[in-house]
Amino acid sequence: MSPLPRHRPRQLSLGPLEAEILAIIWARGRATAKEIHDHILADPDRDLALASVTTVLQRLAKKGWLNREVISPEESGHSRRVYCWQPTVSQREAKVLAAHQQLQSFLAVGSPDLVAAFADSLDGTDLDKLDAIAARLRALRQAQSSHPGEGEA
Repeated sequence: MSPLPRHRPRQLSLGPLEAEILAIIWARGRATAKEIHDHILADPDRDLALASVTTVLQRLAKKGWLNREVISPEESGHSRRVYCWQPTVSQREAKVLAAHQQLQSFLAVGSPDLVAAFADSLDGTDLDKLDAIAARLRALRQAQSSHPGEGEA
């Protein structure tokens, strides 16, 4: 089971272009705005200004998804400052955070009767998944109660 990552972006919601650019950076590990721009424009049906990519990168950094570092002029081959952007969480960690947020939203409904009312729409596979989740939670609780203090920070 994946624990929640220590770093969590301040805002989890992403627009379509933000998600696309973040996926490019995850695939590359790190990238400059020009590299991202070139990647997007490799699709002949796309048209996007480099300034738009830079704006989205800055927005992702403000939301807590990216960090940037200055690349030296020798490394970048430019006389002006060039930034390299890196993700603050992995793609796997982002999926864990999204799942956690969805679970919290689901649990916020608050009423077990209201939540249980959805059971009529579940098929056998869904019910098996819920049973497996409940069994895993029971096992985790049992392990925690038999080993108090372990896993605490």
